Amino acid sequence: MPAPLRLGLLGCGDIAARRTLPALLRTPGLELAAVAARDPARAAEFADRFGGVPSPSYTDLLGRTDVDAVYLCLPTMHHAAWAGRALRSGKHVLVEKPLATGGAEAEALYGLARERGLVLLENFMFLHHGTQRQVAGLLADGVLGEVRAVSAAFTIPPRPPGDTRYDPRVGGGALLDNGVYPLRAALRFLGCGLTVAGAVLRTSEEHGVDLSGAVLLSAPEGAVAQIRFGMEHHYRSWYEIQGSAGTLSVDHVYTTAPGHEPVIRLATGTGHTEIRVPAEDHFEAVLRFFAAAVRAPDTRHPGLPLLGAESRRQAGMLDEIRAAAVRVSR
Repeated sequence: MPAPLRLGLLGCGDIAARRTLPALLRTPGLELAAVAARDPARAAEFADRFGGVPSPSYTDLLGRTDVDAVYLCLPTMHHAAWAGRALRSGKHVLVEKPLATGGAEAEALYGLARERGLVLLENFMFLHHGTQRQVAGLLADGVLGEVRAVSAAFTIPPRPPGDTRYDPRVGGGALLDNGVYPLRAALRFLGCGLTVAGAVLRTSEEHGVDLSGAVLLSAPEGAVAQIRFGMEHHYRSWYEIQGSAGTLSVDHVYTTAPGHEPVIRLATGTGHTEIRVPAEDHFEAVLRFFAAAVRAPDTRHPGLPLLGAESRRQAGMLDEIRAAAVRVSR
């Protein structure tokens, strides 16, 4: 049995405590070796709960020889800079979404990862859930015919005062927080040739961030995607794919709870079918994928090229959405 992949945690964010680190403890072949946070007391608390040793700084952790890879859970605006430092330190990187706030950053990071022979993975858990394998199989079998349109939405209720999503200094705003999920779904189903045909961003004068928005995307052959996102809504986590011969949709798709059995609703002709997907912890799934990619010869895991291409195009589209958007102030 190979030695465990030793992870270092950069940033003690809420998602790490609630979901990622508990999943890591359940995933064979992985161990938490070190923890770093701005607050040393918080790093010590995380080490007590999840293992590893507290490190006095992010830089110190990146210099440790007992750390093979890092899981980066910092505020959005710091993702690209610290991912670059981790890669230059010779560490594989699993980074919370979004990897970068613009296309140039993402291209530079993936170029650096290729140059160093390291794995760089943006942590979109939903792409590793069994739901996606089922949907991919249906599309490959031609059940929907030619894909004509994708609709997708990820919206959440308003956050409490002081939430970092309202802070532009750390990369707040709905586009970067939840808009990237339906954007990524559109890229997965319509390809990286998507371009921005139009966009609207509703912005907060008080906070200086976008609270919600919608984007119209166009594929080269004429298929379209409509995505919606926001943090002033009723909760919705959904996508729909419409083809020439059928339509499928899935709810609770981006933040699927470990015990939830997703339902793929499929309509073809006059028939309607519900396909139940077994419950799965997609945090464990992405950690297994990351570990397998690191262990693959020359980091040539078969799933990495598509994920990397999508991440780079997604980052570039963030630039295009901001440039094209009609902005409405609240």
